Amino acid sequence: MDLSTTYLGLKLKNPLVPSASPLSKNLDGIKKLEDAGAGAIVLYSLFEEQVAFEQKELNYFLNRGTETFAESLTYFPEQEDYNFGPEQYVDHIRKAKEATDLPIIGSLNGVSTGGWIEYAKEMEKAGADALELNVYFLATDLDQESRQVENQYRVILNAVKSHVNIPVAMKLSPFFSSLARMTKELDDDGVDGLVLFNRFYQPDIDLENLSVEPGVVLSSSNDLRLPLRWIAILNNHLKADLSGTTGVHTPQDALKLIAAGAKTAQVCAALLKNGIPYLTNLLEGMDRWLEEKEYASLDEFRGTFSQQKVADPAAFERANYISALTDFTDYTI
Repeated sequence: MDLSTTYLGLKLKNPLVPSASPLSKNLDGIKKLEDAGAGAIVLYSLFEEQVAFEQKELNYFLNRGTETFAESLTYFPEQEDYNFGPEQYVDHIRKAKEATDLPIIGSLNGVSTGGWIEYAKEMEKAGADALELNVYFLATDLDQESRQVENQYRVILNAVKSHVNIPVAMKLSPFFSSLARMTKELDDDGVDGLVLFNRFYQPDIDLENLSVEPGVVLSSSNDLRLPLRWIAILNNHLKADLSGTTGVHTPQDALKLIAAGAKTAQVCAALLKNGIPYLTNLLEGMDRWLEEKEYASLDEFRGTFSQQKVADPAAFERANYISALTDFTDYTI
């Protein structure tokens, strides 16, 4: 079965792309992902806070004691004392490209342009085949208008796009008042791909210790429905490639995203739960299903269940809500 696809202008042997996670934080993990059959790899994210922290640390060391005497340059630390985080990330890209034949996609996570432009350029120089901008922003300012929030995404995209020549994808959250319009504006700005959706990890309250606790709750197949719906709606309306993420745990989950119109299906939680070799199981399951249904290739199957092609396009909109509630009978009074 021909499972090949294209994403961000890159030729991939299959659409399964491990998303940003600790699995790609060392070369051993990257090699295991390649051996398991990954089509490409999104590296774990470089966070804006890491860039900002490095800059603050460097400024502190360079200025510490300078008011004391002219020979204060002896206070300068060795480079390894502050050369961490971002620099190591760029070096990791370089080593990953030397160790594997897979396309390597760098990931930047933050909310402002900040040091993103500088490190986006460095990632390109290191050999990254593309960049994924993961904008993790919670609009909590009561005086900030929705348009200001939307423009923040566009400013980040345009700033990075204007400084690199490699493809740039943007990973979005679903929390826009008009998601369709937002994707169109990013598409008009020249984004090469849209990854739907960023999964915000919510804090919890620990009543025993009276504290707010961070936490990670891994996704399940039920979480697939949100990206599935929007990819089906947006398919063929945008020039940008669409990639689905969150909820890919079975071969059927990945195939559903492809049927909706996605170029790739990003997988993370399933590999964290079952181990990297589980990626091979997903690929084999996809291959078997397509053969059983007598498809010649993945491309032939792609988009067959997008909103434009299904018999009832309203099924992806309000009609689904009404039908689901009307047909629901599994309850006890």
